[in-house]
Amino acid sequence: MAGRTRDPVAQPVPMRTGGFGGASGLANFIMENRFDLLVDATHPYAARISANAVEAARLANIALVSLERPGWEKQSGDDWQSVADVESAVTALGSICTNAFLALGRQELLPFEAAPQHHYLIRSVDPVEPPLMVPHARYMTARGPFALADEINLLRDNHITFIVCKNSGGTAAYAKIEAARQLGIKVLMIERPARANTATVANIDAALAAIRHQLSLVDERGE
Repeated sequence: MAGRTRDPVAQPVPMRTGGFGGASGLANFIMENRFDLLVDATHPYAARISANAVEAARLANIALVSLERPGWEKQSGDDWQSVADVESAVTALGSICTNAFLALGRQELLPFEAAPQHHYLIRSVDPVEPPLMVPHARYMTARGPFALADEINLLRDNHITFIVCKNSGGTAAYAKIEAARQLGIKVLMIERPARANTATVANIDAALAAIRHQLSLVDERGE
């Protein structure tokens, strides 16, 4: 799907935007710039990028610190159905017309064109361009955190019966899960993809501690 690329947020360090050409390209970039450590702080669903990071760290012979925030856990009163991917979520909506709230990235929406009978409310960070080829879709752009009261009103006012979302973890987008619990709305939860078998840390503080530890080991080796 075509669309705009968000401008990167300015940071007080050198930045590089764009791909590296897979794991080997990333490894070459690391070695050419003589980096001592690779930190993977990508989205929990960026499985390919994380796999490339593992392989690049191996090729470049440097340590890897992987940050992966914990996923949400089902609470009493939640009505979740786990699905493996977006296509499975489309199937789980069923054949009878329903009102579905899609809280997904714009590039993951195309499979819903296979189910044009539903009424979709779509929220994404960036505009969905071009719009889906379905007769009943409304769009809103917004970035969390979202307030619980606002999420309850959104779901209730739009008569939502299904939420389709990812188990992203964190607090910024969790209010819709709480709202669904209070309103008795079913959640189609797209589970996280399998990731490379590597150790992870769960938060920024743990990541910083791991970074300090790995860099101290580099200093001890005199590299």
